[in-house]
Amino acid sequence: MVGETRLSAMDRKAERRDAMKTRETVRQGGSNIFADLKLPDAQELNAKAQIAFRICDILLERKLTQQAAADLLGIDQPKVSALLRGRLEGFSSDRLFRFLNSLDQDIEIVIRRTKKRSHAPGIRVLAVA
Repeated sequence: MVGETRLSAMDRKAERRDAMKTRETVRQGGSNIFADLKLPDAQELNAKAQIAFRICDILLERKLTQQAAADLLGIDQPKVSALLRGRLEGFSSDRLFRFLNSLDQDIEIVIRRTKKRSHAPGIRVLAVA
């Protein structure tokens, strides 16, 4: 019985040590996971992900099957599956814009000079319901 208590206390100490290691390696991310991962074209990847998220949201709101969504978007069902799973390699921004238009969504692109010199110009996606 005494041995079990000592082992249990040692296990708790090891668990606390492991938890402290985990806290040391977990960091607060920024608003762009692709930039956090230092991927090339991070802003474009983030914009495409946000556009795709909105497309998926609309498809789910409408409760469309993947085949019905494919028919509406003019693509095959496996491509809808890839889109829903966030596999965006085969989708250009232009193609995603066409999908939004097929879903009766207007797209406005605003180009303006950067107001703050403290940050680099970038791409931002705003979805208005």
